Amino acid sequence: MTPLRSSADYRRVWFGQSVSSIGQQMTAVAVAVQVYALTGSAFATGVVGLCSLIPLVGFGLYGGAVADRVDRRKLGLIGSAGLAAVSAVLSVQALLGLHQVGVLYAAVALQGGFFAISGPARSAMIPRLLPPEQLPAANALNTVSMNLGMTVGPMLGGLLIASYGAQAAYLTDTVAFAAVLYAMWRLPELRPTGTPGARASVLDGLRFLREQPNLRTSFLADLAAMIFGLPRSLFPALAASSYGGHAGTVGLLVAAPAVGALSGALFSGWISHIHRHGLAVLAAVAAWGLSIAGFGLTAGHLWVGLLLLAVAGCADTVSMIFRNTMMQVAAPDEMRGRLQGIFIVVVAGGPRLGDFESGSVAALTSPVTSVITGGLACLACVLLLAARRPAFLRYDARHPTP
Repeated sequence: MTPLRSSADYRRVWFGQSVSSIGQQMTAVAVAVQVYALTGSAFATGVVGLCSLIPLVGFGLYGGAVADRVDRRKLGLIGSAGLAAVSAVLSVQALLGLHQVGVLYAAVALQGGFFAISGPARSAMIPRLLPPEQLPAANALNTVSMNLGMTVGPMLGGLLIASYGAQAAYLTDTVAFAAVLYAMWRLPELRPTGTPGARASVLDGLRFLREQPNLRTSFLADLAAMIFGLPRSLFPALAASSYGGHAGTVGLLVAAPAVGALSGALFSGWISHIHRHGLAVLAAVAAWGLSIAGFGLTAGHLWVGLLLLAVAGCADTVSMIFRNTMMQVAAPDEMRGRLQGIFIVVVAGGPRLGDFESGSVAALTSPVTSVITGGLACLACVLLLAARRPAFLRYDARHPTP
């Protein structure tokens, strides 16, 4: 809790991001429910992920380079204002009852673009707000913030949608952005230091990552988990076909991994005693894949399924903490924005590609089959990475070799 006590700027940013994260997760549930209600198609729901993926990949890399050139405060402020505007548009379309899937797809694409532009700046500014010794605690708090949003947001969103319709979730999200906008407004100027920012380029960041095999392997492990082992686009279909539920059930399914992730973050003190970070990352991703496959095998037993999703979420938090630590050790200040841009493409873009993958497999087979095969594919990727990169298994935090 030290970063929250010692820095008013960080405290405002953390609180603002926590509140807006809740709102954004409510919007994500509302969009999925709206698309499935309009189409009755798991594939159409999966396309939501693809609509977000394209701008995330394109603008995420560019946003990282921009964050190494300009005032990160202004960039974060512009991106947050854009996200608030998109949530307002979603509120209007729901209130007017437009019932146009194309409008929802376009709004999700705009969300992805604004998030990709501002996300690297928001992440890169944290080390400027706190002394180095407080960064590990700040990373844990950021994980708590993210998973708090993923826990409370879907459940609250499901309840609001079931009671008042999708417009209630969208309106709440729009209002929630006031907290993060205020936090960004109060920040001082945060121009990048080190190498002159005018020379920062996307290709430099990609070249740097290419030359860091351990960092690159950690990114690939996360991609395997997100692409093959995250069946969130199937939750509306699973809630209707396997659990006989409604929007509230969708919210429970979406929130269960975040509950486990939040628990893992709150009780993560033991992680400081682990030095084999590479081995820990692959073990955590393997546990994620096995838990997701088990969730598919228990279709029809809601509470068992929720428990397995929570275990998967806990494993993801463990992986994330180790991956973030490895990246912070290897990344110099002048490369931080670009690496954060790549990181956002992996963390935020991977699940969107996973939405498309799981929705496509479900359309060809069934939602349950898609979940099971996805979890097993994630496990197969972990075994392949372990075989191809034995040095990653030997990575020791006491003697880091990026």
